[in-house]
Amino acid sequence: MFDESGWNKEFKERFNHRYDELKWLYFSLYGEDYQALDWLTAAMWDYYSERKSSLKKLDRQREKNPDWYKGNGLLGMMMYSNLFGGNLQGVRSRLDYIKDCGVNYLHLMPLLDSPKGKDDGGYAVADFRKVKPELGTMKDLEELTEDCHNAGISVALDFVMNHTSEEHIWAKLARQGDMAARSRYFFYDNWDIPNQFERTMPEVFPTTAPGNFTWLDDCKQVVMTTFYPYQWDLNYGNCMVFNDMTANMMYLANRGIDVMRLDAVPYIWKQLGTNCRNLPQVHTIVRMMRIITEVVCPGVLLLGEVVMEPSKVVPYFGTVEKPECHILYNVTTMASTWNTIATRDVGLLKRQADQVAGLPKDYVFQNYLRCHDDIGWGLDYDWLKQFGIDQVAHKKYLNDYLTGRWYGSDSRGELYNDDPKLGDARLCGTTASLCGLEAALYEKDKAKEEKAIACILMLHAWLFTQSGIPVIYSGDEIGQLNDYTYKKDPEKWADSRYLHRGKFPWEKVEKKDPISMRIFNALRVMEKLRAEHAIFSGQAGVETMETGSRSVLGILRYLGMDQHLRAYFNFSEQTQHFWTMPDDEAERYVDLFSGKTMKELGDQLEPYGYRWYLEQPKAAEGSRSVRQMTA
Repeated sequence: MFDESGWNKEFKERFNHRYDELKWLYFSLYGEDYQALDWLTAAMWDYYSERKSSLKKLDRQREKNPDWYKGNGLLGMMMYSNLFGGNLQGVRSRLDYIKDCGVNYLHLMPLLDSPKGKDDGGYAVADFRKVKPELGTMKDLEELTEDCHNAGISVALDFVMNHTSEEHIWAKLARQGDMAARSRYFFYDNWDIPNQFERTMPEVFPTTAPGNFTWLDDCKQVVMTTFYPYQWDLNYGNCMVFNDMTANMMYLANRGIDVMRLDAVPYIWKQLGTNCRNLPQVHTIVRMMRIITEVVCPGVLLLGEVVMEPSKVVPYFGTVEKPECHILYNVTTMASTWNTIATRDVGLLKRQADQVAGLPKDYVFQNYLRCHDDIGWGLDYDWLKQFGIDQVAHKKYLNDYLTGRWYGSDSRGELYNDDPKLGDARLCGTTASLCGLEAALYEKDKAKEEKAIACILMLHAWLFTQSGIPVIYSGDEIGQLNDYTYKKDPEKWADSRYLHRGKFPWEKVEKKDPISMRIFNALRVMEKLRAEHAIFSGQAGVETMETGSRSVLGILRYLGMDQHLRAYFNFSEQTQHFWTMPDDEAERYVDLFSGKTMKELGDQLEPYGYRWYLEQPKAAEGSRSVRQMTA
């Protein structure tokens, strides 16, 4: 039995409030193993004790305001430290730029030690307590997070929990025959059981890493490798895997990390005869992780990377009584947004916006246009097929259009994991290149340039209109283009995701490149307006509106009876007419960007145009207060 004689009041109260559920969940997975549970309990106290006073102070502030991340005040940016600043100290030296962007939520892409050439962009971790030497040290990370906190910036970091690198100490010992270490993975003497798994387990990368198992010739064993052969799946059926990985998470939290991005979380429980995804035990594990953070570091949030359709994403929020993740990626809206760019038809996007709006307001999504990863076309094909849309043919069209193969398209992307048989290729590229800016600059075509910039800005206006946390991929704020130099690097050339993982073009900022600054300044206006108006908070009601145009998306946001925002987005390169409202009502709605009323601007949207019409209080009708504010 654990010894609580040395515990302080704060820890004891948090722990005792949650222990019964933690014990019940733990034993439901691992049986009545009190020794293992006591080890975990002792570790929780140790990490709480080691937590810096400044972090504990932040914990208490957030405990008093548990909805601190649910409003309209957070703006995120995700980046690779080496691409942005060279290393962690370089990022530290650029914090003024990050603040100039209005960012107060910084997501640092994987930076823990991983083998060069077999790191999967940092997702093959060899040591969860060591930073990649070329990026710095754990001390550098702590100094960066401390500076961020002093500047009012929260920091997110990927926690790669499904697997380790084959260079991790557990994997090395397992390879040498250590049976305890082998029990942390899925080792088999022959292919009998792996072949049984393969009958029901889908492949993650069928073209670049087919199969879910790898033969290790040196030790004559088969090991489960769902992603790449050098990434060995952890066996969470072993309680010490859960204990040690949770300890690693608490260690990182104590380095000042505010948001733990749980990587590939649906995959972490494996069971023969299933697809090994989204199994009930996954939710038990995430719920336990939520309980543990609420005891040790309650200021820390869990961000679930669940790249699934909506019906499978929502359960990762848990319930009001037993929550799991604080935040989830809104991957379906992101994919549907690019589908709408290619089709000019807002029908699917409208449907999915309604689905998200219909969820409880406590559910917080992280919204984005682009990220470090590819774009997968996991659209709602059951709904689309009623319009005669064939899944394989539609995916091919989307990829043809967004890679510029389709006649008239100015998009410049590349395919990732192209499988011609299944037609299941994914898409890579930066926002600017996918919107046509790269092609316009190459062709020196000013008309195309204007169209591309308009598209970039419209997409960001749509991003900032959604409830949740908007996150910009570093470089998008200045229109960064695709980087084709990866094709010359033998360690990267086979992975087209490096197309949008180019080095940050500081020269465009330092020399104030006109196009870059135009995009940057326009986004800053949007970001400030969003932060200033409560109508953008997560507590606002949201509905879609019929616009009379298949290319114009209409969004209504409202707080109570008197606060309304009508937002419109033209996903077409053609001027679109749309439905407005009677003149006596239209006069009350003022566009936050131009200061003109809905009546003045009329019923048409320019190519890739957008509007944020905010209803003015009746006492202020006819005034131009909004125009004055944005001037």
